[in-house]
Amino acid sequence: MNQAIPEIRLNDGLTLPAVGLGTYKLNGNEGANAIKHAIDLGYRLIDTAYNYENEGTVGEGVRRSSVPRERLRITSKLPGRYQTYDKAMVTIQESLYRANLDYYDLYLIHWPNPKQGLYVEAWQALIEAKKQGLIRSIGVCNFLPEHLERLQKETGELPSLNQIELHPFFNQKEQRQLHEKHNVVTESWSPIARANELLENEMLQQIADQHGKSISQVILRWHTQLGAVPIPKSASPERQLENISIFDFTLNDEEMERIATLTRPDGRLKNQDPAVYEEF
Repeated sequence: MNQAIPEIRLNDGLTLPAVGLGTYKLNGNEGANAIKHAIDLGYRLIDTAYNYENEGTVGEGVRRSSVPRERLRITSKLPGRYQTYDKAMVTIQESLYRANLDYYDLYLIHWPNPKQGLYVEAWQALIEAKKQGLIRSIGVCNFLPEHLERLQKETGELPSLNQIELHPFFNQKEQRQLHEKHNVVTESWSPIARANELLENEMLQQIADQHGKSISQVILRWHTQLGAVPIPKSASPERQLENISIFDFTLNDEEMERIATLTRPDGRLKNQDPAVYEEF
């Protein structure tokens, strides 16, 4: 099926689809088939990570699909325990070997791990890996404004993208505004909040009914209208199709404002505050 998914241009010129597929816990043969189905349905942005232990599954799903590799955008991420320069370079290579890919379109530092204080060193490794052609575009995940400021100050290079926790319970308005100011694309992990609470919300149901859509579709459309790139995960072909069928309607300003009222100061799902959280 051909889906008219808009594209977003990163600050280094690479384009990304406005919605992608998360792959956490998609593993083995079933996971590879789920990823294949998603690509065949129209997904072109596939998100994985070293710590998901499924880079090989993603690579296999890509090979099983009907879409040429060059038309896809594959993302992976550097884990916290390998943020020294030398370890980061080896881990990037290992990520490619696992997936049996020649390059990643996007490679991200998964968490800043500020107690270690090595994320600038890791960033320098990503810059070098990009020069070597192992990565087309480099970015980060879960970086707070002070982490981004340090990258720019010490290396002169800002990420093309910052993947952050973003959903109606935690809409990250100030962080998104900072990204926009510095031409850094916002990508949303857990865009539907990994919870049934949103899917049972009466106000969201009213908006969904108004458009003849599901609550999930309304939430994902909300993300794209904020300028963020959501990466919902699903192994179900039916749900996968639902999640990218979001560009034939538009939420009006009043609906966007109503959804904004759901945000909470303590809206993080698992209290993973990048200021203190340390990824292994």
